[in-house]
Amino acid sequence: MTAWTRGRLAACIDHTLLKPTATDDQIRALCAEAAAAGFASACVNPCHVPLAAACLAGSPVRACAVVGFPLGASASRIKAAEAALAVAQGAAEVDMVLNVGFLKSGRAADVESDIRAVVAAAAGAVVKVILETCFLSDAEKRTACGLAVAAGAHFVKTSTGFGSGGATAADVRLLREAVGPDIGVKASGGIRTLADALAMLDAGASRIGTSAGVEIIAGLPQDVPVSS
Repeated sequence: MTAWTRGRLAACIDHTLLKPTATDDQIRALCAEAAAAGFASACVNPCHVPLAAACLAGSPVRACAVVGFPLGASASRIKAAEAALAVAQGAAEVDMVLNVGFLKSGRAADVESDIRAVVAAAAGAVVKVILETCFLSDAEKRTACGLAVAAGAHFVKTSTGFGSGGATAADVRLLREAVGPDIGVKASGGIRTLADALAMLDAGASRIGTSAGVEIIAGLPQDVPVSS
């Protein structure tokens, strides 16, 4: 059992706004909420990285950019260039989408090369690999985890939130078992409540991606631990 306080849970959350309709004012509000709550990061589309980084300057909250989002089907050099630009513009974390079609075609070397290119381009920034688990068999999930680890990624992540399904506790447990204790596991997609978040963390997640971070942490007392 893990005891969670509001601050401890907040530090596990990537506060997220990836809608194509997101406005500058909404990005500013997202970053203000992230800074006030002490979230791990504010996760935005690449075009919003300069604004997010400026809003978060002086805060421990990091700007996080998605890359190859949401399909993962961009050419590797485009993903790498997108990651490099995001980091140059202030992103400290990069969430890239794995090439699902390559994985399902058995092109493991190409999948690993794709991830490795983004890791190199990110130049030390944290890289999370989105597997889009709703499209994968359990065997493919395990293979993807192995490729992400071999390529030097820091996290594996369940979902974009734009696929046919989101995070499940079963997938989080599988990913945690596949990568072991030293690689991060991010649960994302459909996590809307405190119960959802605690279930994912209990299953082995070390980070939660959600647009409902403010509402989730509001369900916890400020200083009184709550066990999951």
